[in-house]
Amino acid sequence: MKDWLVYILECRDGTFYTGITDDIQSRLVVHNEGKGARYTKGRGPVLLRYSEKVQGRGEATRREVEIKKMSRGKKMRLMGILR
Repeated sequence: MKDWLVYILECRDGTFYTGITDDIQSRLVVHNEGKGARYTKGRGPVLLRYSEKVQGRGEATRREVEIKKMSRGKKMRLMGILR
């Protein structure tokens, strides 16, 4: 089973975007070119703030949903920005 990553980006406006990928370097390029997710268009450049390796796309999607439901503070603690 292929490894996938769940990741959190910080957009130029200070907001966070959570997504999944099996190739983080390519995905970052796409986001920064303004061709990634609709949410990140016009909010670039983006910075990778967190990534978590999981097994398979299904697990990645489940974890992405969990993270998206978190409060901003909880996301910041996950990323190590807050304690």
